[in-house]
Amino acid sequence: MKDPKTLPFEPGVYLFKNAQGEVIYVGKAKSLRSRVSSYFNKEVKSPKTQLLVKNIADIDFIVVLSEIEALLLENKLIKQHSPKYNVTFKDGKTFAYLQITDEPYPRLLSTRRISKKGEYFGPYTDGFARRDLQQLSIKLFQLRVCKKLPKKACLNYHIGLCTAPCIGAVSKEHYRQQVSSAKLFLRGDSKQIVSQLKTDMKQLSSEMKFEQALEKKRHLEAIELLKQRQAVDRIERYDQDVVVLQEFGTRAIVELFSIKKGVISSRKEYRFESQEELFESFVKLYYSQHPIPREIITNITLEDSTAIEAYLAHLRQGPVALTVPERGEKRKLVEIALKNIRPEDARLTELQASLNLVALPRIIECFDISNLGGSSIVAGMVRFVDGREDKSGYRRFELHVGAQDDFASMAEVVHRRYHRLQQENSELPHLIIIDGGVGQLNAALHSLRSLGLSIPIIALAKEQEEIFLPHQQEPLRFDAHSPMMLYLRRIRDAVHRFALSYHRKKRSMNQNINQE
Repeated sequence: MKDPKTLPFEPGVYLFKNAQGEVIYVGKAKSLRSRVSSYFNKEVKSPKTQLLVKNIADIDFIVVLSEIEALLLENKLIKQHSPKYNVTFKDGKTFAYLQITDEPYPRLLSTRRISKKGEYFGPYTDGFARRDLQQLSIKLFQLRVCKKLPKKACLNYHIGLCTAPCIGAVSKEHYRQQVSSAKLFLRGDSKQIVSQLKTDMKQLSSEMKFEQALEKKRHLEAIELLKQRQAVDRIERYDQDVVVLQEFGTRAIVELFSIKKGVISSRKEYRFESQEELFESFVKLYYSQHPIPREIITNITLEDSTAIEAYLAHLRQGPVALTVPERGEKRKLVEIALKNIRPEDARLTELQASLNLVALPRIIECFDISNLGGSSIVAGMVRFVDGREDKSGYRRFELHVGAQDDFASMAEVVHRRYHRLQQENSELPHLIIIDGGVGQLNAALHSLRSLGLSIPIIALAKEQEEIFLPHQQEPLRFDAHSPMMLYLRRIRDAVHRFALSYHRKKRSMNQNINQE
């Protein structure tokens, strides 16, 4: 192997080869000797770089006249050799479709694979819009999402999101009509469902069934909101990309938003093993294969930003700016992109699968009543978002029930919480957890229905760590040490501590008043 100290100090491209003579890495450098020598110093490197260095058996290089020429040559050589240790990527957010299966009782699914089975709608470049459309369609047409028809009705049936063909609660003909209406809606024809919703709303109102009428009104509002969601109040005369990087230990995620004349047109996500100069490598590789916008907004300051700008300008045949904003509208775009980076949480995916939930339960709210001795009856609510405590979302409640009644207390606190969110038009949780058993669960469910809400809700009993579902006598039991159950217990313990601390505070205040 060549001694790195024999390489020139000039700009160029270096090629690392393994014992079989295969090119395993291609890089560019302002100074070949300095850059290549850095791989062999004693500084701590990422695991991937350590493995690369271990496999280097030979070094080749090509001297060029400038950094721009080095970048262009590096790009050509990477395409030619496809080196093992250079950054390669697959779009983690490639175009996806909604599928209605061709089963006897069809399901509505999100998929990235096309086959001859079922009917497909899309593709959807915006993952947010696709998920919203899927969830709205399930609410409107009450199609099943379970992989296999269960022997008992699941949670979705009890909260009005499925007509439960599993227990024969709907005829095959009626379910076929639900599917036909869903297909029409997914093809973009919302006139029929809007007209039907308006008719149903008027009919229910005339029959004084105001709760059901309110639910129909919310469906109409959701359809309208879905149509308008792409509206953006920013106007630019040129295209931009927002490209941000965030690292999580040995993993890294790059989030990319394409903005066409001020409107977010697509979102893509790429996942890698962390390594040195990852972001620079990504930018060079990505824009050698995709259209280059006038401006690239990012959260990473590149050491060779001037050279990268010149390289991109050469490819684009026009000016390109790399911008790292500290404030203003462009900084807000960076923050939006960073906010959309969410590492996959195994606890949430397990919870979604175990409870057969339509959406990933990113937002969970949990309630507990504290009423030691029947005095100073209070309640606590904790909020967890993406697996973490959201303490700004914690809430305390002083209850107005006249005696020690856990069921009435739970009904009151749940009604107050979600009536308030409705008035504020705030985001609702994806799952509600009640600390208690069947009685507390039914009381909370009654309050949700009185508000016209169909939020998934469960109860977690302390003694056996069992999960109760609405209208299901037998509880669900899971491995007590599974990530999902440990997470649920963490939430339950947090709300118990929170409610108990508030109860002690109120009791202490009452005692002080009595003593005076």
